[in-house]
Order: sequence, then C-alpha cells, then structure tokens
Amino acid sequence: MHRGYRYLSTVLLSAALGMPLVNAKPVIAMQDHEEHDRDRDNRRVYDPDHKDYHTWDDREDRVYREWLETRHRAYVDYEHLKHKEQREYWNWRHSHEEHEEHEHHN
Repeated sequence: MHRGYRYLSTVLLSAALGMPLVNAKPVIAMQDHEEHDRDRDNRRVYDPDHKDYHTWDDREDRVYREWLETRHRAYVDYEHLKHKEQREYWNWRHSHEEHEEHEHHN
C-alpha cells in the first residue's frame, strides 16, 4: 500500500510540475510569431555594390514590385532572386531614388 501512495504522489508531482509548461507553449508561439512579423517589417537588406543597407518595408516592397513589372516578371520574393538579379534590382533602385524622393515630397 505504501508503494501505491509513492507512485500516486510521483504522478501528481509530475503533473503539477508539467502544467506551467503546457500553458507556456501558446505564449512562446505567440512571441515567436510577433518576432517574425517584426523581423519581416523591419528587415534590412545589404546592397554590396553600393555598400549600403535598405530597410525592406511596404514602400520598398512596392518599388520592388514596380521593378518586376517593368521587366514583365511575376512576383518572386527578393530572397529567391539570383544574386545577379538582386544586383540588377539595386542598380535600378539607386538610379530611381532621386525620382522617388521628388515624388515623395510633393
């Protein structure tokens, strides 16, 4: 009978110690999701030819989509472009910055 109590107390103790972990999992998953969203919204991309960083936000995504459109290409995530195509984008981007700044201030 003494063994039964020992076994029962071990099971109850394990369950009591495991409960906080069960409740914490959704919180951890939510924090991971929020960090992913923040990283996506504040992602910085390095342009090695011009030796500068660009914040990839909604505005940059819009300009990138414009660049794809000028080349009659379907949308492809920037990360999935070949290195040569990424360089082409940044060269085009830098040549259009002055025009964009003028439009943005008007």
